[in-house]
Amino acid sequence: MAFAKQSAGGGEAGLAILRIGTGATLFLRHGWEKQPMHWAQHMAHFPDPIHIGAHASFFIAFASDFVCALLLTLGIWTRWVALFSFCNILVAWALVHRFPFFGRGPGSDHGELMVLYLVALLTLVIHGSTAFSVDSIRGK
Repeated sequence: MAFAKQSAGGGEAGLAILRIGTGATLFLRHGWEKQPMHWAQHMAHFPDPIHIGAHASFFIAFASDFVCALLLTLGIWTRWVALFSFCNILVAWALVHRFPFFGRGPGSDHGELMVLYLVALLTLVIHGSTAFSVDSIRGK
């Protein structure tokens, strides 16, 4: 079977698509809304799931969804930024949204998306950068 064989470049390209798609989607959907000119409106109602203050919690979410998502899209420090974003989304899924996935309650429509982000980010933490990244160009 021709499908049973996979070229090394195909696997690298597939992981690059996963990295770019995950980073770009996270940035466009969740990071862009957290840009500095919108900070005041977020600070008033941002959750504080780990009891460090709403401002610190928002800054962590900004770093994850804006900064790390951009770095992930470019393939800069891939494992570290994927790990940071993974931890942020895991905290949000567990402590803010209370593990929605199968339920019909409030926020359950986000559960599936959050799990998909977690799976994609964990894959990138394990694998790291691909040949199609800034890390690869810099030789790291």
